[in-house]
Amino acid sequence: MKYIKKILKYTAYSLLSILLYIGISILISFITVNDEPLVNQTKFVYLSSNGIHLSIIIPKQNLSLDLNNELQLEPTDNFIRFGWGDENFYMNTPTWADFKFKYAFGALFLDNPTLIEVSSHRFQQKKWVKVPVNETQLFKLNVFISETFQVNQKEEKIILTQTMYPNSKLYKAKGSYSPLKTCNTWVNDGFKSSGMKASYWTLFDFGLLNKYKK
Repeated sequence: MKYIKKILKYTAYSLLSILLYIGISILISFITVNDEPLVNQTKFVYLSSNGIHLSIIIPKQNLSLDLNNELQLEPTDNFIRFGWGDENFYMNTPTWADFKFKYAFGALFLDNPTLIEVSSHRFQQKKWVKVPVNETQLFKLNVFISETFQVNQKEEKIILTQTMYPNSKLYKAKGSYSPLKTCNTWVNDGFKSSGMKASYWTLFDFGLLNKYKK
């Protein structure tokens, strides 16, 4: 009976910690940074979400020359999408049908490598959220994305061999995935460091999306 009480006690503490983590995450996401009105925001980037995972989309004409060349874009690649995440989770969970708890646990609590998923679109999609930027913000966002790529000794981006995502290229990235650094916090960090309106910190996609949805 004593052991059952201990198990119940630790389970209750664990659940309370998770609920507290989620609650604080939601509250912090409402805190806005870089909220001052800016001028000359004549260019645009976009936010995209699949309901959980945020991505940054940059029109090809707004992409830095370095990224344009290094990613070997096609003439029809008019919009380039960037998403950051846990490498093991990406490579082992191509669909939710392949989901296993050990991959989710590893993504959150182990020091796993990360990657950048890069894909392209020919046309703008209605579900994307439009984000106005000026030249300085656009430059800084390009730098943030470019510096997230891991490179080899020849300063070349390291592409991962895979067949699960035929419409995407996966590159090795810097950083480790954790409860404090997720796919959504990566996008939010990119906006923050570029002087764009963002959440102070956000775990969920809506933390940043709500700053731009009208």
